[in-house]
Amino acid sequence: MTDAAGNLRLLESALTQRDIEYSRKSSGGPDGEHVVLELPGEKKLKTTVLLTATGHGARVEAFVCRQPDENHVGVYKYLLQRNRRLYGVAYTVDNIGDVYLVGQISSEALTPDELDRVLGQVLEAADGDFNVLLELGFATSIRREWAWRVSRREPLHNLLAFEHLIDKESLPAPGEPLPEQYRPTPPA
Repeated sequence: MTDAAGNLRLLESALTQRDIEYSRKSSGGPDGEHVVLELPGEKKLKTTVLLTATGHGARVEAFVCRQPDENHVGVYKYLLQRNRRLYGVAYTVDNIGDVYLVGQISSEALTPDELDRVLGQVLEAADGDFNVLLELGFATSIRREWAWRVSRREPLHNLLAFEHLIDKESLPAPGEPLPEQYRPTPPA
C-alpha cells in the first residue's frame, strides 16, 4: 500500500505534466488531501473535479448537475444505462439528489496515463450528457426561461440547443406579458 502523500505527489505531478491547473485543499482529517481542478467543456462550460489522495489510491468526484426538477425516473434510467458505457467512473446522486460522477483509482493503477484516461471520461460524460440531462430533468424550466427571455427581449444564445423543446406558437410576443403557463410557480 502506498501512502496518501505519495499518491498526492503523483496526482500533482501528472496534472503539472499535462498543464492542468489545480489547487490543493486540505481535507481537515486523516482521510487524505484534495486536489481541485476544472475541466473546460462545450455544453457544460466547466466541470469541477475533486481528486482525493488516500493510502489506497485516489477518489474522483465531479459535480454534473443539480437535482432534476421533474422526470426523475427518466433521468435516473438514463444515468444507469449510461453507467454501462463509462470507464473508471459512474453516475451517482448525493443525499439531496444532485448528480455526480465518482470513481476510484487504486494505488497500483494510479499512473499519469490512467489519471488522464479517467479525467477524459469525466469530461466526455459530464459535457456530452449535460444537455440530455437538462432536457430530461428541466424541460419545464427551460420552456419558462425561453418564454421569459422572449417577453423581455433577452438573448437566447445559451438556450438554442433546446429550441426543439419550444412551442413557438404559444410564446408571448416580445415585450408582452408571460402567459400563465410560463409564469414561475410559487414555492410550496
